[in-house]
Amino acid sequence: MNEVAVDLDAASTVELVNAASVIAAELARRNAPESAAVCVELTETLAAAVDMHEAALAGLIGVVDNGREVQRWGFPSTRSWLRNRLGMRDARAKERLALARQRSRLTQVTERWVAGSLSYGYAATIAGAVARLDDDDCPVAEEILLGMVDQNFSAGKVASFGRRIRDVIAERDDTGPAPGDARRGYERSWIDSTRSLDGGRYIKGWLNTEDAAIWDGTLGPLAKPAGTDDHRDLSERTAAALASVLSGGHRATKITVICDLDTLTGGTIPARLPDGTPIPAEQARRIALSAGVSTLLLGSGGLPLYLGRTERFASPAQRRVLEALNPTCAVQGCEVPGTLCEVDHVNGWALGSPTDIDQLTLTCGWHNRFKATSPHQIHITRTADGRHTYRLRSRASRLPGGRPPDPWWVEPKTITTPTRPPPHRPPGHDLVKVDHPPSGP
Repeated sequence: MNEVAVDLDAASTVELVNAASVIAAELARRNAPESAAVCVELTETLAAAVDMHEAALAGLIGVVDNGREVQRWGFPSTRSWLRNRLGMRDARAKERLALARQRSRLTQVTERWVAGSLSYGYAATIAGAVARLDDDDCPVAEEILLGMVDQNFSAGKVASFGRRIRDVIAERDDTGPAPGDARRGYERSWIDSTRSLDGGRYIKGWLNTEDAAIWDGTLGPLAKPAGTDDHRDLSERTAAALASVLSGGHRATKITVICDLDTLTGGTIPARLPDGTPIPAEQARRIALSAGVSTLLLGSGGLPLYLGRTERFASPAQRRVLEALNPTCAVQGCEVPGTLCEVDHVNGWALGSPTDIDQLTLTCGWHNRFKATSPHQIHITRTADGRHTYRLRSRASRLPGGRPPDPWWVEPKTITTPTRPPPHRPPGHDLVKVDHPPSGP
């Protein structure tokens, strides 16, 4: 049997993380016991351990976020790194980042979380509730919400109170809302926007007094009933008013819908937005009725606008095509909109790349310079619809000799594997041991 032993007092953080990884991998390989009663107990024990692992993870993410380490490897933000490098869903990445950033302010939450007396769910709920509170209100909110936890309120109920925590603080302190009800909001306006599965979008937020006045002055007149036959409620009319302003209220606003000529003349092939969201053929024709329509002439293979080596800089028409194909920077995980990006020669103008549409893409200014100075750190692929995608190689693949190292965020240290405990300790004292099945047949 192979044995891995780690001295808990003497081990470094790197060694403990590697040991936890080994234990987790071994647990994942094993089948669950057949007894349901045993599984209940083991599940509760393991869930508590996972919660404490999350506490350690929040500390590590906090250091990464404060040090802006991920920007050195081409990620625009810590949240982008969590999503694209670690494979987290956006909601989970957002939740873990909030915990990492609020950990230092939530001293009681952190102490109880690390001690195992507070679950990850409650900790994440409280961190989300205080994210926009100032340093004076944060400890007050923490005390109130922890009191609800002690009274066995569910995490959902705590989250509900957290959404109106300023009101709860005011009621507890008997101060009441400030004049103009400003205490009910925040110092700055904010809007959260989440895309639904069918391509729609949920919106929630809060506007301060000045922004609310602009909202009312702009949308108020447009949100009035259109006549006696207008049976929409106020919410529906407000949404229509907002869409009207966004589509025509600013000269720089534009929407690109990509569709076949057959679709515009009565066909059934769906159109699509630049990000791939499908648009029903009927809806695409309705959009075309009130939109400017222009054609893009395609050359052989369906690739438009070739300028060769006669021009170094992309033409306005080429840029328009690139913006239709690339909603964001070509680097995977970069969220800079394509309209704010620079045109990049995929294989480099200085290396002989022509200014042809199939040799161009859009990258943000930072990644454009990064690619020019470190071309070997970029892996380029091309999708079926002609778009180029850049992927930053992990640090592992950039090492001399191409040796496969440990995970790139971990120092390349190995776990010591003593065959017996140190002489000054009783056998098995303060040790974590993991047994592995022997290798081979």
